[in-house]
Amino acid sequence: MAYDHIERGIIKFLQADIPLAPRPYRYLSEELGCSEEEIISRIIKMKNRGLIKRLGAVLRHQKAGFTVNAMVAWKVDENTKDQAGQIMADFNEVSHCYLREVPEDFGYNLFSMIHARSEEELSELIDNIARQTGLKDYIIIRSVKEYKKTSMKYF
Repeated sequence: MAYDHIERGIIKFLQADIPLAPRPYRYLSEELGCSEEEIISRIIKMKNRGLIKRLGAVLRHQKAGFTVNAMVAWKVDENTKDQAGQIMADFNEVSHCYLREVPEDFGYNLFSMIHARSEEELSELIDNIARQTGLKDYIIIRSVKEYKKTSMKYF
């Protein structure tokens, strides 16, 4: 798919750190030689065409005080996978929740990344998720060190 220079500029802008300003698109419009209204209109059109999935903030969880983090892998069956995944995804402390195809001998196929402020809070969250989903078989994979925290760059 071909993008014109304005669309390419918008994509580059949106995948980077957007300025904390009352009118952040003003800077981009000046750089691209068009109006803020055109930038906003193009973003809406790109979203409607499925080129942009969503706009969102990335929380630096360590800096925000969420220093205890773990990936929890759950064994879930075909009949309850969607319901369990939705329950997990509804927790504010869960940043990622996804179903994976895994080797049969591993079996843990639903993964949730949970962020907490203490070991006690993490343990309580996992217990609460297990209670609400009815899932009892899971493993906790602890985060030890973060090596990279960047978003994809397409241009």
